Amino acid sequence: MVDYREKFQELLRELFQFDCADLDFGIYRIMNYKREVVEKFITQDLPKAIAEELDRGALAEQSEAANALKEIAAQIVKAFGKEALAADGTLVEPYHGTPLGKKYLSHKAKSAGGRGRDAIEASIFNHLHTFFSRYYQDGDFISKRRYSKRQRYAIPYNGEEVYLYWANNDQYYVKTAEHFHDYSFTSAGVTVEFKLQAASVEQNNVKGDKRFFLPKTKETEWNENGARLTIPFEYRPLTEQEEISFGKKNQQDAIIAIALKDIPKRLTKEGRALAALMAEHHKSGDGEAVSFLEHHFRQYTRRNTSDFFIHKDLKGFLSRELDFYLKNEVLNLDEMESAGESRADGWFQVMRLMKAVGGRIIEFLDQIERFQKMLWEKRKFITEAHYCVTVGNVGESFYPEIAVCEPQWAEWKELFHIDEDEMNLFTSGRNRKQRRIGFLKMHQTLVLDTKNFQQDFVDRLLGSFDDLDGGIDGLMIRSENFQALSLLTEKYRCAIKCVYIDPPYNTGNDGFPYKDGYQRASWLTMIENRLAAAYNLMSNDAAQFVSLDDHEQFEFRILADRLFGNGNFIANVIWQKVFSPKNTAKHFSEDHDYLLVHSRDVNTWKPSLLPRTASMEERYSNPDNDARGPWTSGDMAARNPYSEGRYSVVCPSGRVIQGPPPGTYWRISESKFKELDKDRRIWWGEDGDNVPRIKRFLSEVMQGRVPQTIWHYKEVGHTQDAKKELLAILGLAENQSVFQTPKPTKLLRRVLMLGTGSESGVWVLDYFAGSGTTGHAVINMNREDGGNRKFILIEMGAYSETLLLPRVKKATFCPEWKDGKPKRMATQEEAERSPRIMKYTRLESYEDALNNIEFDDVSGQQALKFDDYLLTYMLKWETRSSDTLLNVEKLASPFTYKLRIHADGRTSEKAVDIPETFNYLIGLYVTTRKVYDDGGKRYLVYRGRIDHRQIAVIWRDTGGWQKADLERDKRFVAERELAQGADEVFVNGDSFIPNARALEPMFKARMFAEVQV
Repeated sequence: MVDYREKFQELLRELFQFDCADLDFGIYRIMNYKREVVEKFITQDLPKAIAEELDRGALAEQSEAANALKEIAAQIVKAFGKEALAADGTLVEPYHGTPLGKKYLSHKAKSAGGRGRDAIEASIFNHLHTFFSRYYQDGDFISKRRYSKRQRYAIPYNGEEVYLYWANNDQYYVKTAEHFHDYSFTSAGVTVEFKLQAASVEQNNVKGDKRFFLPKTKETEWNENGARLTIPFEYRPLTEQEEISFGKKNQQDAIIAIALKDIPKRLTKEGRALAALMAEHHKSGDGEAVSFLEHHFRQYTRRNTSDFFIHKDLKGFLSRELDFYLKNEVLNLDEMESAGESRADGWFQVMRLMKAVGGRIIEFLDQIERFQKMLWEKRKFITEAHYCVTVGNVGESFYPEIAVCEPQWAEWKELFHIDEDEMNLFTSGRNRKQRRIGFLKMHQTLVLDTKNFQQDFVDRLLGSFDDLDGGIDGLMIRSENFQALSLLTEKYRCAIKCVYIDPPYNTGNDGFPYKDGYQRASWLTMIENRLAAAYNLMSNDAAQFVSLDDHEQFEFRILADRLFGNGNFIANVIWQKVFSPKNTAKHFSEDHDYLLVHSRDVNTWKPSLLPRTASMEERYSNPDNDARGPWTSGDMAARNPYSEGRYSVVCPSGRVIQGPPPGTYWRISESKFKELDKDRRIWWGEDGDNVPRIKRFLSEVMQGRVPQTIWHYKEVGHTQDAKKELLAILGLAENQSVFQTPKPTKLLRRVLMLGTGSESGVWVLDYFAGSGTTGHAVINMNREDGGNRKFILIEMGAYSETLLLPRVKKATFCPEWKDGKPKRMATQEEAERSPRIMKYTRLESYEDALNNIEFDDVSGQQALKFDDYLLTYMLKWETRSSDTLLNVEKLASPFTYKLRIHADGRTSEKAVDIPETFNYLIGLYVTTRKVYDDGGKRYLVYRGRIDHRQIAVIWRDTGGWQKADLERDKRFVAERELAQGADEVFVNGDSFIPNARALEPMFKARMFAEVQV
């Protein structure tokens, strides 16, 4: 009895992640918060509930009858010997007439089909264990729908002609760049922390190479007073020497094995720290002791190199599956029939008990899952927002301040290799500040970054623009892409004209993490979540281009067809990505990738025509000096039968041609032929004696060519072109590490031609932005044709700031680069066509949100009872004041609203940008951003529009304000006309401003609005 109960209790501890009880961050800290209460539920409340149910009703009667039968059987054996009862419990016939025998037969009839209490209890626990263990794997619930007790799987199917299904298609794929950067656990009163440091390979822009967690054992630090041990890690590819040291297989295990030997040696003098690390955490499968250090090394590296899922509706899924399980695997009709109707009540009581107990477990598991889902879906705070402005778009009144901003000039020297001391007619004989001002006037594409300036300068600079959002030509967001797309939804809904993405190809060595055994399902979940989020941003006449190879293009096509609709598939383009075959290929040399093209609405999207090539133009000439210009000729005969296509013609030379060649017909009727000949549209040859041909004038054909589905590298570039472009702009040598999977700008130029044409002000979105090729291509193409395309680039890796942003800045500064230095400066026309303002932001991450959860100190009985409150509402209620969940009371001081944010290898408390976050949540198109001062009190005022309504948003610090302050606030807003002409006015905090609306309810509602994916 103990075994089955303990077995189920151990499973529940695993479901509630008790094996991570010593971890103190993220979701584990949240789980630990109620661990004692959950343990009480597992070890006391559940067994008690089951016992109480077994002690009443039909089950109690059946149990009593079965137990009574056992007692009588024991009496028979004692009275008559063992031979009185057969092996199956049947009473031997000679004893039927005895009083004891009659009593035994009577009880046996009553208890037919019944089971003893212990057997019933064991059955319930075993069924619950079987059910919950069936769907749980490594921290996730996988939707393995069972069909019968023989464990055949079933999938939900509604009769579609073709249906794509995968194991976790009803979940969110969760993986961000900063998982477990702050990993800590406790052992024997010692806190051990793994700190992930920025690795040099990230700075050198490596992506795609297989990377490993390498503990920097030499830098292990022990703080005796604080009882804290810190072990730093790097996450990077191996060096050549490390490749040799760690071998070719199981390299992470080899790294851990060496570290497990090295770290204890370094702590021989630190007995307390060493004892904590080497204490036994658990036994391995073969009975070997596993230390805390080894356990957490493996936990840390595994957790960082696999993916995670959050179920969108765990309660609904598990509840449906439990009902199915009870009906198909607990309810046994054959056994019920043999037991008789008298036992049916007992069966149904068992099922009701299992459903009640299972339902309580599901309720609590779902609360945890819903809490994580809420944190995942919530729109994340903007933690940083900076602007890049080309100097030519900055008023010259700002130049003196720019001239003395040393951080800005240091950046320009590093990025652009400028020589501010270069002497010329305009700078000679002047001081340094004057020379710099002259330099600014001569180099109008210098990219000013507001991050380098004080807030007062930034406020005045941004306040100088009359149409701020209208001047923004590029937006770059460092964030997990699902989070960024969610935040952009209100502002850019139906605004994107062209989407291009180059997602991980899921080759197994492209850096895409996945759960063991679920590589393709993980990838499909990841891409489906993000496709659906981006779909909401696309306009009706938009198209999406997706780069893939053979690994996933087949499944992706079905997935995208389902999302966009089968009729909106446009083409599967083949891109010749290499210029020579790979002779080392095992089977075939893979020379191509795909671009799968879907439109939002095939009836409204039309690809722009591609420019005609030089070879196409060369086919046209004008040998007869026709006033209509160059022409080419086409055969007048065709094989298709035509009733009016047989007649004779007379050449200008007088020769009669009896008809078209045998087996053919003239393409046109005789009357049409005479009409064309009269209009000099028939070519008879220079001597007027040839078979007639129809002239086709260049001026009358389409001014372009229809795109084809095979793109040769000579037209759109190849992978080596892409790498050379990066090397040229970054200044790296060919043997240096660089972003491994870039695409050539020529390829993106083709995509932009087809997806945007010559339209002005259209948005291009790339939410797997990588090295920034899409942004670079947009800048180049605008310079070529004078277009005004705008780009949104989303990338979560560190190269977002070490590669993507510098590349975009460099591309803006000048059009051609060599060895990391400008090769050719922009012409005046190119400068005018360069980006004016670009904005780059950083968002709070999912891990940041988890690590900013705080629990209210709840006292009283509700915190001690495992009732509906604890099952359903505890997490949401007791965390409601967490800053990451928008503590509206703190919006009274919007400029000092802080979160603990992980950035640049460390976690620190920093102010987040509340006003910027609100603007995106309400979808505000910002025309002006101005700062006002009222006796030292800062007012930040945004003016703009939502749809056709004029909006004003007024931010100020209202902390501690009294009635007199609110009256002064009202007067100041009126005197400065801050809300003048607005259809709607939003203000933070309390207000006496007429017709002003408190923004807090809107802020909260939009931040936690349902996600439409």
